[in-house]
Amino acid sequence: MKATTATTVARSATTGGVGTSPARPDGAMKVKGEFAYASDLWHEDMLWGATLRSPHPHARVTGIHIAEALAVPGVYAVLTHADVPGVNRYGLEHPDQPVLAEAVVRYQGEPVALVAADHPETARRALARVTVDYEVLEPVTDAEAAVAGTAAALHPGGNVVRHVPVLAGDQYAEAEVVVSGTYEVGMQDQAFLGPESGLAVPAEDGGVDLYVATQWLHVDQRQIVAALGLPEDKVRLTLGGVGGAFGGREDLSIQVHACLLALHTGKPVKMVYNREESFFGHVHRHPARMYYEHGARRDGTLVYVRAKIYLDGGAYASSTPAVVANAATLGVGPYEVPNVRVECWGAYTNNPPCGAMRGFGAVQAAFGYESQMDRLAEACGLDPVEIRLRNAMREGSTMPTGQIVDSAAPVATLLRGVADLPLPSSPGGLDLRRLPGGVSNTTHGEGVVRGVGYAVGIKNICFSEGFDDYSTARVRLRLVGGEPAATVYTAACEVGQGLITVLQQIVRTELGIERVTVEPADTSTGNAGSTSASRQTYVTGGAVRAAALAVRSALFADVASRSGTQRSELSLSGGKILSTMDGVVGELADVLGDRDYDETVEWRHRPTETLDPETGRGNAHVQYGFAAHRAVVDVDVELGLVKVVALDCAQDVGRAMNPQAVAGQIHGGSAQGLGLALMEEIQIEGGVIRNPSFTDYLIPTVLDMPPMNVEVLELADPHAPYGLRGVGEPPTISSTPAIVAAIRQATGKALTRVPVRPEHIAGI
Repeated sequence: MKATTATTVARSATTGGVGTSPARPDGAMKVKGEFAYASDLWHEDMLWGATLRSPHPHARVTGIHIAEALAVPGVYAVLTHADVPGVNRYGLEHPDQPVLAEAVVRYQGEPVALVAADHPETARRALARVTVDYEVLEPVTDAEAAVAGTAAALHPGGNVVRHVPVLAGDQYAEAEVVVSGTYEVGMQDQAFLGPESGLAVPAEDGGVDLYVATQWLHVDQRQIVAALGLPEDKVRLTLGGVGGAFGGREDLSIQVHACLLALHTGKPVKMVYNREESFFGHVHRHPARMYYEHGARRDGTLVYVRAKIYLDGGAYASSTPAVVANAATLGVGPYEVPNVRVECWGAYTNNPPCGAMRGFGAVQAAFGYESQMDRLAEACGLDPVEIRLRNAMREGSTMPTGQIVDSAAPVATLLRGVADLPLPSSPGGLDLRRLPGGVSNTTHGEGVVRGVGYAVGIKNICFSEGFDDYSTARVRLRLVGGEPAATVYTAACEVGQGLITVLQQIVRTELGIERVTVEPADTSTGNAGSTSASRQTYVTGGAVRAAALAVRSALFADVASRSGTQRSELSLSGGKILSTMDGVVGELADVLGDRDYDETVEWRHRPTETLDPETGRGNAHVQYGFAAHRAVVDVDVELGLVKVVALDCAQDVGRAMNPQAVAGQIHGGSAQGLGLALMEEIQIEGGVIRNPSFTDYLIPTVLDMPPMNVEVLELADPHAPYGLRGVGEPPTISSTPAIVAAIRQATGKALTRVPVRPEHIAGI
């Protein structure tokens, strides 16, 4: 009984640990407008940087004339590619993108020249006086044509960034029921609210300190030092306040440009994009064209899936190779399919560069395979939920790559979970907010039809294909003001997802203390990898946990050596050291005294494998995440207007580290899926962006988001810290096809493209 009592104390004395929802340290400041974002940075004697961008999607640069710009009073520098001291190339995976354009521009908005001036208006006036001579070329704008070789080659190796085939079973299998379709996904923007921003400060050692909003400090550093021709220790990065990311900050934007200007002028240089420039200054979600064919037995059991997927990577590679691999390996969805042939290509075009965005290739594929599952259900005379249940993947299933799914895969449970939820009631009265068109008063209910749709998605978690995916974390335990306190050092980027809070929870859980501080992220701590791929809680959380355990182990070794207690009997809670045999052994503050326990750990998840380039076989992924949605929509079939009435979600998260944050991620991911389904698309014509503003690029507002019932499953992954499973991306994947399925049911229209526009429904 004594041991049980001590254990109970250990579990209850510390609050704010894993499984709770403590307040975020940045929450109140953000709500009150007091949080310092990177765009708020300021320095004495600061200059303002600005970028001259190409108006053409494809052109030769035959001359750049800067004399008039340099003559503008208040201008300190005008730089071109000739002023890049190192390698004039950068890139996440392949360094194929110029810091500043040389002989050719490959997309509208490509940076050509930089200006530093004493005022942002002065910088803009100077930009207008830089004259660039262009020889305009015909742009390549169709990814499928680029792959086929019927368009001009944009890079020395041709227009194929990467081709990934995934082959399994009998490539010539036949089936009793066959459905096919062609599907398209438009170009979606991350639409983060904080534009690209940062401040570069030249240092006395000849280096530069950069404060920037980013997703991956160390990969930024690697690319910057190459462009500046400086050693790594001369370029130091600190994370500025980030106003959202969703993948759009993985690639460089202002980083090299601000540093170039700061080193050239010897003064601090601040750069902040306006909203229009932001649309040109970061990558977007890959548009896709997909050809699917599904074969099944009469009872709906899948026999084969064949697909060709074309992803438009735009002018430069960015993370297209990895996106292609995701779309290919996840291209049949969370279903058991014995015979598979999925081929995916990523293409260079003269459209804006595309790269990472929440869902990362799985979003595009899910719209294709889930649309097909609905078609197959109709052809087999089955309910859309039933056909998915009959083919649902489960733990122990084999992916088309040959990888065994060796943790929970509750696809059927998730589907049943959303299907069993009560349906919303029909709108009563004339509350226009509940009708398509809303308060614009387009209808009083006439011509409005309700539809219900389902979808389920699969997403890989963490980096894949043999990438050395690790995180470095340091945890320090000491007395601060007479109170035990822990400090966490990590370069992992908090971009709004709540990572700081989760890291504090982990340390509280492992060290049994309340006071935990996470220091600002910078490159003085080892690499923590990118805040992407739903990986930071898994990998940096794993690293922080390992470092905290190392601190605890060292502390227990000291206690055991002095008290004779077995280390295995000791635990920490509420600032006390406990023994399973003797209860409270002592106060942690007394044991610490002037001691300082400090441990740094480099932590890795289990290894993955590269895909076989001929077959796509291999254990490429660390972990899989699953989510299912049920959407209920009201559609004005005459005007083509849609109101999403309900968007319910069930998701397995392994372990809800912070239940409130988990719910927030599911709501937020579903909102981005709704945006892709109904309104979000960067409109491109001939390589030119038609709508680079939040006036014309529409994103969901609070009035567009319906009530959500969220069912959270906690089926622990035995290979992951705390059994957790990445949360952020799966809800973005299944929400879009569920909404479109509901519109299809209401209208009877095929709806093979997202976003769905009014003319697709009403046939205007």
